[in-house]
Amino acid sequence: MSKNVDVSKRVEKLRTEIREHDYKYYVLDRPTLSDDAYDKLFRELEKLERENPALADTLSPTQRVGGAALSKFTKFKHATPMLSLQKLHATEEVGEAFKRWEKHLGANVAVVAEPKLDGIAITMHYTHGRLTMAATRGDGTTGAVVTENAKTIGNLPLILRGKDLPATCEVRGEVVFLLEDFNKVNEQLVLKGEAPFANPRNAAAGTMRQLDPKIAAERKLRFFAHGAVLDAATEKTHPSHGETLTMLEAAGFSVSPGWKKLRGIEATLKYFEKLEEKRNALPFEIDGSVVKVDSYREQRELGTVARSPRWAAAYKFRAQEANTKLEDVVFQVGRTGAVTPVAILAPVSVGGVVVQRAVLHNEDQVAALDVRIGDTVIVKRAGDVIPDIVSVVVELRPRGAKAIVFPKKCPVCETTLLKPEGEAVARCPNVECPARVQESLRHFASKRAMNIEGLGEKWLELFVQNGFVKDFASIYDLEKADLLKIDRQGDRSAEKLLEAIERSKNPPLGRFLFGLGIRFVGERTAELLALRFRSVERLLAATDEDLLTVDEVGERVAAAVREFLDDKRNRKVIARLLERGVHPEAPETLGEGEDAPFAGKTFVVTGTLPTFSREDAEKFIRARGGKVTSSVSKNTSYLVVGESAGSKLEKAKTLGVAQLTEAELRSLAGE
Repeated sequence: MSKNVDVSKRVEKLRTEIREHDYKYYVLDRPTLSDDAYDKLFRELEKLERENPALADTLSPTQRVGGAALSKFTKFKHATPMLSLQKLHATEEVGEAFKRWEKHLGANVAVVAEPKLDGIAITMHYTHGRLTMAATRGDGTTGAVVTENAKTIGNLPLILRGKDLPATCEVRGEVVFLLEDFNKVNEQLVLKGEAPFANPRNAAAGTMRQLDPKIAAERKLRFFAHGAVLDAATEKTHPSHGETLTMLEAAGFSVSPGWKKLRGIEATLKYFEKLEEKRNALPFEIDGSVVKVDSYREQRELGTVARSPRWAAAYKFRAQEANTKLEDVVFQVGRTGAVTPVAILAPVSVGGVVVQRAVLHNEDQVAALDVRIGDTVIVKRAGDVIPDIVSVVVELRPRGAKAIVFPKKCPVCETTLLKPEGEAVARCPNVECPARVQESLRHFASKRAMNIEGLGEKWLELFVQNGFVKDFASIYDLEKADLLKIDRQGDRSAEKLLEAIERSKNPPLGRFLFGLGIRFVGERTAELLALRFRSVERLLAATDEDLLTVDEVGERVAAAVREFLDDKRNRKVIARLLERGVHPEAPETLGEGEDAPFAGKTFVVTGTLPTFSREDAEKFIRARGGKVTSSVSKNTSYLVVGESAGSKLEKAKTLGVAQLTEAELRSLAGE
């Protein structure tokens, strides 16, 4: 056997292995290979392809980001139009739809219900199992060719599995952002000084329309198939929508998550109700549910009308968006000096909550929205997140609507604002700015930091106004006489606050570091710094190289820590805190490195545990070398489960993640 034949076989073997591991990672969410082992296979394939250009294949796993940037998109006319769906806004309208179906098809009609994913619709064309073209929906008749961008989507099969699909096949579905990935994209845009996306739908659409596929690859989109255009022969073997989804899943696609075959209106409404209840716990955005008559024969009997099929409809969930008027914009100064515009709105109910304020983020977003005072705006709220202004209803803009003018000076202390190159936010550089001081003090005293019970926003405002408190250390200089000088403060309330301040003097080191308000250092990073250095003194003496050895600390975070610790004023305040008896406690550790009981394990905690608080459980895990994250994924080793566990438990079961009770967690630690 010649060397060329051997190389060709090895290349095909590597491609097959990598595709299989991609399928397990992206579609099944159950990887069976470590990242290092996967990278080794990938690098070997890259090397062999580089050395043997005759073996090149545009659908090789190495070519997901192989396309050059385009100058423009090519139009594509859909042979079968991508129809829009009739929208149903009330259960009565769902009932009417079922009555129409049952009039033609009989009672208890079989349907398939699935989440209505909030992304961008695309269609994928395959020939002999190989991806040949991808296009957006466009206006339903004509879309744009986006093949190179589609190839970058990790869970989209470039070559199909199995042999059920015909020689030529068209698969349709939705491209979406997982919320976790969407937030990361927006963080990166803000750091670059660019306007963030208003929502995951806009982000998905904007990414698929990028002319450079490398940008699409960086953003980690996902594709979920929700149907296919079948030829007559394939439809005979797969005569229903449900069977088609099963076929697509076998071919390697992620399909509409949580789809279900149902009979009749009662079962369908129950599905809608349950899906809406867990809407905000899902890892992606949905705005409703789609219901389709299952049988293709029955779909043809019902036919289409105008631009919509008679056999399908979209049930819209309760609006989490609403129109209201932007009455004013005020500028808030945060503890880092960031000056943020906040929209003052005419009160409006959004998702059952009255909203009067919304985030505008920065000057770039205001410009991108072209929003003005007096405009009618669309406000969106999801879960407990602070509302965002999604867009402006320009046609309702009144005469005299005022442009939003960003200040050149701090709205509180009138110091000239600075806008560092590459950043989107202007900052007040004055560390003694009353607004910065008050916000920093509020953060320092908060439950997640020093936990000074009773030292809330009102007390701090009065202390700053009266000059009693100017920095963290001066909190511990407060005396009863100072407190009694403030109107309406009695002996007992003053004593209680002073007792709370005294009790706060021995916080966990991680909470102390978090309370200092170092830029980019959240609770998790603060705890990792505490585990690594174990005392304030050792952290103050740390070199840049030392900081970069901390897990999850990169150059940006290390630079921010270094900048904070090198500031003479900050070091002076820390020294004064220590002098006044503040002595942060080093985190408990039982074993270090590979000897720690939970070394290399990742945990998520959910529900109410018998004796541990959530914070205590996480502290217990980290003290034994474990890593704690907030969401369940394929990389989670254990889910620690208490009473009233919610969606995290469901996801853990789906992914096959082991679950532990509190007692089992202690037992695993050898206690």
